Amino acid sequence: MGEDESMTALTSRTLGSSSVSVSVAGLGSNNFGRPGTRTETQEGTTAVLDAARDAGVTLLDTADVYTVGVSETFMGVGLKGHRDSFILASKFGHSGVDMNLAGGAPRGSRAYIRAAIEGSLRRLQTDWIDLYQLHTPDPETPISDTIAALSELVDEGKIRAFGHSNFTAEQAIEAEKAALSLGGPRFESAQNEYSLLARDAEHDILPVVREYGLGFLPYFPLYNGLFTGKFSRSERPADTRIMRQKPHLLENVPWDRIEEYQRFCADRGASMLAATFGWLLAQPGLTSVIAGATTPEQVRQNAEASIEWSPTDADIAQISRMFAP
Repeated sequence: MGEDESMTALTSRTLGSSSVSVSVAGLGSNNFGRPGTRTETQEGTTAVLDAARDAGVTLLDTADVYTVGVSETFMGVGLKGHRDSFILASKFGHSGVDMNLAGGAPRGSRAYIRAAIEGSLRRLQTDWIDLYQLHTPDPETPISDTIAALSELVDEGKIRAFGHSNFTAEQAIEAEKAALSLGGPRFESAQNEYSLLARDAEHDILPVVREYGLGFLPYFPLYNGLFTGKFSRSERPADTRIMRQKPHLLENVPWDRIEEYQRFCADRGASMLAATFGWLLAQPGLTSVIAGATTPEQVRQNAEASIEWSPTDADIAQISRMFAP
């Protein structure tokens, strides 16, 4: 594989119609460099990256806006000597964060994309990014212009494939038609929120993903850690993403359903984490479950959960009913 091989082989899936193959358990990196986490430091981040390599996790997902470039910077240092072991995905063009690029040009424009890719490549200390994703839609730029600019990066070898994030079904269809008209590369993946408690994607983006054969990468797939099994009506660990950033989410948790799910998992000898990975990976079109981690142990747990339990069709249906919107 190049510089080194991972110690464990996780199942891999191909992203859309691209040549990019990723592990079914991915590692999200929006906590790298975040104050108050164990990955606040370079040392803590490198430990998590090393654990991912050892666990066979090949997909790393970051963005230029994560800790305003610090996540990418820490990853660049932590991946030295091991770049070929990973599929590196990053994002550009988030509408909610000003990265001060290209003199204020629209985020889907060629000028912005050229500036953004050079910044990410520099911080990541790499010559290429495997999957480059438009973080949020840009209403100012025709999608055909964005596709043309990203296609240039493919031709130049700076990226291998590109994807979109937070697109609606309508926007994804428009992008597919534009790519067909241009006759070149297309968006190969979609990244949207999806979990047992956030299932809007089933009625919006997922049917389009399946129709066009895109890869699907859910974010917040464990609902910010709720489905790790650490939480209950009375137990709310302080050193968790929810308690650090989104404690309000716990006020609206359907605890009756969570407790029913806990009993379901216990009856099958599966952890809640493994059952949740199993349900997610059984959804048609889903390519990889990108889960954040701030410790090596969390990385190992997520990797093991992705292969620990294979649900039956009846199991999948029962879980889906349990958390029906």
